[in-house]
Amino acid sequence: MCGIIGVFGDERQSVRDNLNFLDHRGPDFSDVYSDNDLSIGHTRLSIIDLSSLGNQPMICEEKRYVIVFNGEIYNFKEIRQELELKGYSFKSSSDTEVLLSLYKDCKEKALEKIEGIFAFAIWDIQTKELFIARDRFGVKPLYYFNEDKKFGFASEIKALSGLIQSKEIDYDSLRKYLNFIWCPGTGTPFAKIKRLEPGCSLTIKNKKIIKHKQWFKLPILRSSLRNLNKSESIQGVVKYLRSAIHKQMISDAPVGAFLSGGLDSSSIVLFAKELNPDIRCFTIDTGQHSELDRFSSDLPYAMEVAKHLNVDLDIVKLSSETFVDDFEKMIYMLDEPLADPAALNVYYISKLAREKGIKVLLSGTGGDDIFTGYRRHRAINFDKYLDFFPKGFMENLKNLSNKIEMTGPFKRRLKKYLSSLDPDPNKRLVNFFRWSDDELITSILSDNISTSLTGVDPDVDFINFLKSSECELNKLNKMLALEQRFFLTDHNLCYNDKMSMAAGVEIRVPYLDTDLVSFANKIPDRYKQNRHTSKLVLKKAMEPYLPRKIIYRPKTGFNLPLRTWIKNDMRDYVHELLSKENINNRGIFSYPEVSKLINYNEKNIIDASYTILSIMSVEIWLKKFID
Repeated sequence: MCGIIGVFGDERQSVRDNLNFLDHRGPDFSDVYSDNDLSIGHTRLSIIDLSSLGNQPMICEEKRYVIVFNGEIYNFKEIRQELELKGYSFKSSSDTEVLLSLYKDCKEKALEKIEGIFAFAIWDIQTKELFIARDRFGVKPLYYFNEDKKFGFASEIKALSGLIQSKEIDYDSLRKYLNFIWCPGTGTPFAKIKRLEPGCSLTIKNKKIIKHKQWFKLPILRSSLRNLNKSESIQGVVKYLRSAIHKQMISDAPVGAFLSGGLDSSSIVLFAKELNPDIRCFTIDTGQHSELDRFSSDLPYAMEVAKHLNVDLDIVKLSSETFVDDFEKMIYMLDEPLADPAALNVYYISKLAREKGIKVLLSGTGGDDIFTGYRRHRAINFDKYLDFFPKGFMENLKNLSNKIEMTGPFKRRLKKYLSSLDPDPNKRLVNFFRWSDDELITSILSDNISTSLTGVDPDVDFINFLKSSECELNKLNKMLALEQRFFLTDHNLCYNDKMSMAAGVEIRVPYLDTDLVSFANKIPDRYKQNRHTSKLVLKKAMEPYLPRKIIYRPKTGFNLPLRTWIKNDMRDYVHELLSKENINNRGIFSYPEVSKLINYNEKNIIDASYTILSIMSVEIWLKKFID
């Protein structure tokens, strides 16, 4: 796991200077390759082949191809054997050298052969072509810019911000961060910097993109054949999940695991322990919980699983004080104003893991996105009836949401559900991902900004994606498709990578193993979301291995009591950061409306804690990257 960067031209010093922004991603070694046409750099976190033979940039024996690679190829040993039969020889035992040789052997088709998480760039010195690619689900990040006859790429935005000429803000993307607390699609806060989509590649020549190719398409978009019976589904889940976890434990550095005490992480530790009985696990303790946030603490469940599986469990204590202390650092490391406090949980666990000598952590991310598990998946049961209601009736239900008082979690969720109603079924699905509606976001933006965004639809990426499906999808599978393309890639995987790499740790995600995802797509819907029971097939698959109270516990994840903190512990910090002076000097938000939003939230008139955190995140991002 590493950091990569590159820019056209003899820019060795410039690349080396900006490579410093990626030191946290690769504290073990860094170097730059440069010729008259291209300069590329790499910072290394050594995990496979810890020797200097695995260092990058790596040049092939014939001196034609140069690679910088971030990630892991889990099947590199099998590929190496195939290449050796063809006459290839290897100096190192690294997966990087195997990937370079494979590209040499079959060019772009190499992408279809490799299993893993990756973002890499290969420079062809002979043809002067640069090839960059990103893994199937976007586990590893990759950003690029193409402006003023200049092209550059990097693992993180901060490494590119010093290379672009224009610091113009993309206000459309900024609004998406406020709508969703993350930004779906290719946009970033910088108008000139884009993220490469998952499962896509670029070919660049003469500083221009000459090919933009989607080399992988989600299985859920390609096939609607779901005819496995219950027994086949359960047995297959055990088989493919075990295989995925064992496959992803390949490492020359110590491997640990997240353990929330939920089904997904517990299942991973269960099968990981088969290869490593002494695997070390990590969880979070957020202390107090209130009626306002109302979620059960993970800690007792995590301790129960650790005892049941007989594994060591390290506990990280988190409070509102530590959150405030590191909130600005979180936004800087994320590169984006992504307002999910769970990102800090990942950082603190990764930091402790690194202190314990562990460089790799297995994560349960992705389980909810292929087997179901979120509340919105259960809400699909009710949504199907709305198609029979007239448009006027739906508008009346939506207006009813304004009369619901914020007196508890149930009313808060009911209010959010009713306010998301739309006659367009696809729009309703997108609204499940929103934290704030367009009307509210438009009101808190300054007149100039809101006017410039008139007619710009923040949902367009979602809607166009659904249209790209090669088969007919029902509501649940449309939702899962949106989860897998956007919520995973642009939100969960984004903060998992950035915050773990901030501590010099690699996160691996077995639930996103290609074979497991393909198999999960063949499982009938009724074995995933069965009325009010989510993830039924995984729960049944784990019954022989885990306690029932773990399998059937309420879902929480690594949550934090943000609503309580925003209104109480962090109140002074909120008012200081979003003061009249700061808001007016920035010119992006309307201070009277922001002030009213904070006041209404404190009085429980509305539920706006995450929107307030989003506004704070935007302000901090602008301080860090623009000021």
